[in-house]
Amino acid sequence: MASHSKPDVGAILHSRGVTFRVWAPFADAVGVTGSFNGWGVEPMADEGDGYWSAQIKHVEAGHEYQFVITNSGKTFKRNDPRALQLTSNGGTSLVVDPAFDWSDGDFQPPPKDQQIIYELHIGSFHRPDASTEGTFYNVMEKLDHLADLGINMIELMPIGSMLNDHGWGYVPDFIYAVESAYGGRHGLLELVKAAHARGIGIILDVVYNHLGPGDDLDLWRFDGWHEGDGGGIYFYNDWRGDTPWGTRPDFGRPEVRQFLLDNVRYWLHDCRLDGLRVDSTLFMRNVYGRHDDPDTDLPEGWSLMQKINSIGHKIKPQALIIGEDVAENDYITKPIGVGGTGFDAQWQVTLPHAFRQALGPSNSPDINLAGLVGEIDRTYNGDAFQRVIYVDSHDSAANGASRLSEEIDPGRPQSTNALAKTLIASGILMSLPGIPMMLQGQEFAQGGSFSDWHELDWLAAEKLAGIILAHKHLIDLRKNTHGHTGGLLGQNTNVSHVDEDNKVLAYHRWDQGGPKDDVMVIANFAAKRHHQQYVLGFPRNGTWQVRFNSTWQGYHGDFKNTEVPDVEVTDGTGTVVLPPGSILILSQDR
Repeated sequence: MASHSKPDVGAILHSRGVTFRVWAPFADAVGVTGSFNGWGVEPMADEGDGYWSAQIKHVEAGHEYQFVITNSGKTFKRNDPRALQLTSNGGTSLVVDPAFDWSDGDFQPPPKDQQIIYELHIGSFHRPDASTEGTFYNVMEKLDHLADLGINMIELMPIGSMLNDHGWGYVPDFIYAVESAYGGRHGLLELVKAAHARGIGIILDVVYNHLGPGDDLDLWRFDGWHEGDGGGIYFYNDWRGDTPWGTRPDFGRPEVRQFLLDNVRYWLHDCRLDGLRVDSTLFMRNVYGRHDDPDTDLPEGWSLMQKINSIGHKIKPQALIIGEDVAENDYITKPIGVGGTGFDAQWQVTLPHAFRQALGPSNSPDINLAGLVGEIDRTYNGDAFQRVIYVDSHDSAANGASRLSEEIDPGRPQSTNALAKTLIASGILMSLPGIPMMLQGQEFAQGGSFSDWHELDWLAAEKLAGIILAHKHLIDLRKNTHGHTGGLLGQNTNVSHVDEDNKVLAYHRWDQGGPKDDVMVIANFAAKRHHQQYVLGFPRNGTWQVRFNSTWQGYHGDFKNTEVPDVEVTDGTGTVVLPPGSILILSQDR
């Protein structure tokens, strides 16, 4: 097997036509067929290293094609593993013109400490009607909404070609081909360009831990070879091949590694994306997804993740590359030079459960703050911004669970109680150390569970404009837009007060400390306990201005609109008016 990188694999369009190149090391013969030759078969030359190629004139962008592979007397057609677009899943590969008029300047994503991520599913975010899947162009219609909210990074759930042209995207087959029903490659590039014009970067979920499932994958026994029940050249053909979701690629085979690493290059360089979120890294580094089981580790999976990050950051030094590891392993975000895999951040998968324990449908004596307290100042390698924090994600709001707003008040996710509690959650999210991420619809308390077919309720968004405004105010504070909450951009957190009896939590956030830097966050989780004079410790004496009061009636007409005066602190303590079911954010001007 070849150990070097092979250039120009796939269908490469140029002035002389197209060069087709495909890896099929066990094939006896390979040809290419397509609409450009009436679906006849043009033979491809064996390059002697497992690759086959042919240069064919009069082939243009938009022409369909497939490879015809012969092995041991059997002949079958395969789509191009590197096809940039298919006519449909199960259809044919398309020749694509890589040219695109970017004219978007030299966009650079914001620094990590200023990023606000919005997780988005193309098909369900904004649908033209109840029976039509959303597209990249439909998302573009809502970009101004996201920009006004303060979002500066969008994380797209996977956009590769999908079975039946819809789904979550985590059943990968063609990892280069952008889903045609979403608008294809051109639609994606138009979205990237439009987002960049509004100061918004794009992160993409990619799935390398498995392909499929299903033996109907074109990559399954691609050139006819396999061992035992294995999937052939792209996969492990032994006990290492199985995952809970599909078949694991062979991370040790050089050509498979190049196939995956070139995919990283494609997204970050060719498509100008600003980051990647790599799905289930735990199953890339261990056969059974175990954190501490050396006998079943995959060292080649570990080294592949290191290579993903080194190549990704070489292409785009400011790219945010996130690992979903779930094991809370510091080495996922340690530098490669000290043995880590070099991811910039990892999902904090335990945080949504802590929010539910503190805010779920329970009476105040049953509220559990301990889990949330344990999550507040968690870091990896002492760096708060090595974690992506969230109230809900596509995982935590599905798979038998619901969005937090739905779990707070089942069947009434936009009740006054649910809205008040979701603002507590969002207030904490935007004031915790880490990179905050919102799931689509969180800004207007979308209910139910996450679904790839259930459109967001944009009519409710119009009715709940005040809740959206509250999220905008929280994001402004998080980004220190007004220059008086600099501590929310800092690394430092001190949980200064936990009152389990009254269900009150307070913590201090700071960067350098001092006026316009120190921030106090105070949350009353009890929905019926109003504290007229609640005494708390503060980090500095003087006047503390209330920057956010979640009970303001401008956020919702049924809120209590409790007046919370600024707090005068002497001898390190101050008296706060603390409304029931509320969150307050305070800082100092001087």
